[in-house]
Amino acid sequence: MGQEVECRMKLGKRTLSGKAYLETDYLLFRGDERVKVLLKDVRGVSAADGVLRLEYSGGPAELALGQAAEKWAAKILQPPSRAAKLGIKPGMKVRLVGEFDEDFREELRECAIVARGGELVFYAAADRSDLDRVSKLATGLGEGSALWIVYPKGVPAIREVEVIAAGRAAGFKDVKVARFSEKLTALKFVG
Repeated sequence: MGQEVECRMKLGKRTLSGKAYLETDYLLFRGDERVKVLLKDVRGVSAADGVLRLEYSGGPAELALGQAAEKWAAKILQPPSRAAKLGIKPGMKVRLVGEFDEDFREELRECAIVARGGELVFYAAADRSDLDRVSKLATGLGEGSALWIVYPKGVPAIREVEVIAAGRAAGFKDVKVARFSEKLTALKFVG
């Protein structure tokens, strides 16, 4: 989700100053103290008058987020699906190149059409040698299409800088990064 707000956090009897970050799986507060709240552990969420209230094992906690409070509560209660975060719209044509897990394939079957040509192409790159195919994939993309390169996080076999370089060398511009799974990240490129 990647939201961030400078704010105050009330945690128990303490009031902390810092910055709150709303990510896909957790809310992180950095300031006087560092507090990480896993969203799976949140038992209650509410927002009113610019204050987000969380009930969880280390709480309760209140974050004075202003106008963002209601938006954050909604995202915590109903997080966007992976497909939505990747820009996959109902009925969209999507092409897969490489090995993808069955969970992702099932998610696509529910909302998109997997086809040889697609408005979105997802390319699984396990290591830097797989990046040699990016230029070839670029030639097959039509106007308004995009390429997502999906690769392992934090491994020496392939680094983000190499993925970006391969996309740019193929004539693309990198426009978005998204968490794909616990172990994979994805970079979106457009022509």
